Amino acid sequence: MDYHKITRVSLASLLVHKFRTFLTMLGIIFGVAAVIAMLSIGEGARQDALEQIELLGVRNIIVEGSIPSESTGSEETGGRSPGLTMEDVANLALFDNLFERVIPAQVTEGIKAYYADAECDIRAIGTRPEYFAAMNLAIKDGACLRAEDDAEQNQVCIISADIKRNLFAFADPVGKVIKIDDLFCTIIGVVQEKATAGARVEGVDIGNVNANVYLPLSVSDKKMNREIDYAMSRAGGEDAAARYNQNEIDQIILQVRADQNVGQAAALVGRVMQRRHRDVPDYTVIVPEALLAQSQKTQRIFNIVMGAIAGISLLVGGIGIMNIMLASVLERTREIGVRRAVGASRRDILSQFLIEAVTICLIGCFIGVFCGLALARIISGYADWRTVISVSSIFLAVGVSTAVGIIFGYFPARKAASLDPIEALRYE
Repeated sequence: MDYHKITRVSLASLLVHKFRTFLTMLGIIFGVAAVIAMLSIGEGARQDALEQIELLGVRNIIVEGSIPSESTGSEETGGRSPGLTMEDVANLALFDNLFERVIPAQVTEGIKAYYADAECDIRAIGTRPEYFAAMNLAIKDGACLRAEDDAEQNQVCIISADIKRNLFAFADPVGKVIKIDDLFCTIIGVVQEKATAGARVEGVDIGNVNANVYLPLSVSDKKMNREIDYAMSRAGGEDAAARYNQNEIDQIILQVRADQNVGQAAALVGRVMQRRHRDVPDYTVIVPEALLAQSQKTQRIFNIVMGAIAGISLLVGGIGIMNIMLASVLERTREIGVRRAVGASRRDILSQFLIEAVTICLIGCFIGVFCGLALARIISGYADWRTVISVSSIFLAVGVSTAVGIIFGYFPARKAASLDPIEALRYE
């Protein structure tokens, strides 16, 4: 059997009816384009979620302080929250076999930074030098915070990329003095920009890390009115109950050692905090690893649903191919009889029609790939969604298209091959 000759005959048959062949391809073109576009959206969302969660540190556990309502808490506490304190940090740090780092942080939202005539909205984070390693923050220019800065209450800070752009444009900010709210600080470093920021993952608000200013914890505590607020909440007086629900610190970042289980460590943290806070729900334990697992599960469901919807187009395209090929067999019955009469075998006829079906699918697939790439770019540009084209999605589209051609082309090809030559020659 000469496959080269059969392929040439098959292509010649398709070219005889160019417009009909193109219409037959449309289902495959739309199906492949939809598959690639949907998978690119899913992959873009997956990578976005992964990058956002990496900002929190996959091996980290984050305890965030929250103020409970008056109706929460046990009867003994009356809903009065002790808030997150440095005592919580010291207590959790005792588990040094479990945690590599235990880092307190104070977060001040809704303030501005000023330099000359420029200003910008920022979030100030008072913390310790270990915070940068735990949160995967790299220093691009200048130096990192030192333990001495915290001990000596040095008014220094590290700024992020958005602040550098807004306040200094292209100038070097290291060594410059900026005003943070009412506090003057000298910039000692600039954090490398993160590609993604300011999103929510599984209900957790990560915030824009590119708009953060990092200060020594002691400076944030004593020179940004944090210590005054916290002291007032413990001072007593007629408003003591209302002022009691204050956090000395806003976050505790616990970096789990590589040889320990993050889930078990998170359960321990929950038990310790519950005991220390006497069942008052004034904190939230965030486990980025669990968020990642939940995000991936959600994304798999999304991909399956989107893939199924796009796959329907391929199914419709396959049915269209079968329909056209059956009509072609009927139309070319006499041609089949002539070919059989001059020596073509049933296998030759089967191969010819099968090659025609697969060729339609593959050409439609290649056109669909380019349409899918263009559609993904349009979605990314106009809908502001991140799309990522993976090589696997293209191979999947080609593989499925080939399978559609074989599956839906086999029945018409077999019907053509099974025609009786004498009856075919008589057909008008």
